[in-house]
Amino acid sequence: MEKNKDIRRQMIIAFHEIPGIGWHAIQKAVTHQFWNKRSWSIEDLLAIGLNRSQAQSAAERYAERPWILTEDPSEAVARANAVALTPYDSAYPNLLREIAQPPWVLYARGRLELLQRPAVAVVGTRVPTAYGRHSATTLAQDLSSAGLTVVSGLARGIDSKAHEAALYGAGGTIAILPTPIDKCYPPENLSLFHKIAEHGLLVSETPIGTPLHPGQFPQRNRIIAALSVGTVVVEGATKSGSLITAKHASDMSRELFAIPGPISSPKSKGPNELIKRGEAKLISGVNDIIDELHWLPAALEAYKDAEKASLSNQEAEGAKLTAEENNLIALLRDQPLSINELHELSTIPFGHLNALLLNLCIKRKIELQQGSIYIAL
Repeated sequence: MEKNKDIRRQMIIAFHEIPGIGWHAIQKAVTHQFWNKRSWSIEDLLAIGLNRSQAQSAAERYAERPWILTEDPSEAVARANAVALTPYDSAYPNLLREIAQPPWVLYARGRLELLQRPAVAVVGTRVPTAYGRHSATTLAQDLSSAGLTVVSGLARGIDSKAHEAALYGAGGTIAILPTPIDKCYPPENLSLFHKIAEHGLLVSETPIGTPLHPGQFPQRNRIIAALSVGTVVVEGATKSGSLITAKHASDMSRELFAIPGPISSPKSKGPNELIKRGEAKLISGVNDIIDELHWLPAALEAYKDAEKASLSNQEAEGAKLTAEENNLIALLRDQPLSINELHELSTIPFGHLNALLLNLCIKRKIELQQGSIYIAL
């Protein structure tokens, strides 16, 4: 069963890496259990919705090992100090499983455990007023201090202020990128990008090597809304990206909040309209959110208890590791190694090795460091 899961996730990642393959094509491949096929014929690929050019490209690229990733994409993810998560991985966030079209692959870099924390999105305009900057900073800092993870999109303005304020608090912050996991957009946020990679979590749905295009921004916004139990709009025009995120939150039956602003300010027109139409609840601070989501304090306590139990049971967990996992840890205790070196020393198939290393990172037995090197903890 574990072997089948590894094959299935490798097939999903392989499809996701092929340019032009969409969500529905991967869904059809999963439905038809493509991981059981020895090869992908052009006819097979046409049958699940690819056009002839895409089918030809996929058939050529994976002619020998259709559902097993070649080393190049895996190395690219490792070089970015990231991991690839699919819905068949335990680290994949449960909130994303609930939406109509959950991402087939998430690339993540940083503190994976943040994906399991209760989170609140803070979004707004790229050109905020002084009032907006102050409101976003205060709210994000208070949310993180309360143990809630702050999710945003690493954009200029409100997003950046929210990330900066939440980064070092108990809840931390998650930045959802429109770009691949190894690219920062906008470029002026590069310093913040690196800080979040070290102390928070970067997440992207976009395969490495994909050029930036406008369609990636609404896709990013849907993940921001989906990962969060509630979304707060600080400032934004009526047709801004933050209002797109708000629409996603409403469609997903997530809570929607807004910080009111001066009626004379164009930047406050978006949140004020949401409040006026009854689509968002007016808030002035973190306590308003906690009062509305009355189950949050208990959820945060449960998370803290689970975290303490996990830390205190680390020795017991060691006994539950598989023989392959223990072998990898033993190799890394001798010296730090890359995934290619581990592949040579362990002789574990590359795709299965990738999954084992991901699980060991999640279990906090090993860590992926700069230079794509794994070390034992």
